[in-house]
Amino acid sequence: MSTDKTALVLGATGGIGGETAAALLRHGWSVTALARNPGAREPVGPDPLAAARWIAGDALNPRDVSRAAEGASVIVHAVNPPGYRDWGKLVLPMIDATIAAAETFGARIVLPGNIYNYGPDAFPLLKEDSPQHPRTAKGRIRVELERRLEEASRRRAPALIVRFGDFFGPAPGANWFSQSMATPGTRLRSITYPGAPRTGHSWAYLPDAGETFARLLDRADRLEPFARFHFEGHWDPDGKWMVRAIAEMLGRPEMKVNPLPWRRIGFAGLFQQTAREIYRMRYLWRAPVRLDNSKLVTFLGREPHTSFSQAVGETLKALKIT
Repeated sequence: MSTDKTALVLGATGGIGGETAAALLRHGWSVTALARNPGAREPVGPDPLAAARWIAGDALNPRDVSRAAEGASVIVHAVNPPGYRDWGKLVLPMIDATIAAAETFGARIVLPGNIYNYGPDAFPLLKEDSPQHPRTAKGRIRVELERRLEEASRRRAPALIVRFGDFFGPAPGANWFSQSMATPGTRLRSITYPGAPRTGHSWAYLPDAGETFARLLDRADRLEPFARFHFEGHWDPDGKWMVRAIAEMLGRPEMKVNPLPWRRIGFAGLFQQTAREIYRMRYLWRAPVRLDNSKLVTFLGREPHTSFSQAVGETLKALKIT
């Protein structure tokens, strides 16, 4: 495997892909970013990815991925189908394209993991070896995706998976924070919270997540061929910390909190695929799900961790939520 600090990032226009690319650049990596339309990017303020080399291409096209991966020692696979749609058709072909390129060049595949892999039998505390009995088709696809990575790691493509809770951060994207709780570019009059009352929830601040990948890759020579870590992030023990932090950072501590209208989403799911897929994931908001980061802390010494108030404040500011 190449030891050169050159990385290809698939999904650099998204939240976790962009933050990982930015962190790698800070750590002295050369970064190539593959995107369908690089010219459509419109960074707000200083561009943290200005030093990246942008290439037009499709993560579903093995030739595009292989062309972009030439010379890379790491491929960050941070792509998902948009809008929760067509996972069954697209997710596994995308990882197969990445695996083919990684095996060709001996590159390590880096994957941001999620908690879809798990069912209630693994709750409330998830460890790297917790049983994976997913409740949904999306979860089963993620389990199969990771199985393919483990299989590839026995050949020429070692893999690194870091599993996170729900993302939030300065980059808008497909996450619960900016698509459900607080709409970017608005004056917030109320907060919509998806979770059940008095139920804990795990949040991952995107810049901390990206920094975690960069620090792990700085120690790549010590990683297992198939390395998995869990990232604790910010644990909200009763579902109130996040909404309280948003309200207080906006200077309106008495802001109204509304429950997410799950029944309405379920009804809409009879006709719309995105609503249907969102409704199927509601079980992750009805039970406490926390990630055990003991292995990560042992390996790195500590987990990158921005204070909750600072993380929420920077997120609101960047998303222009007032």
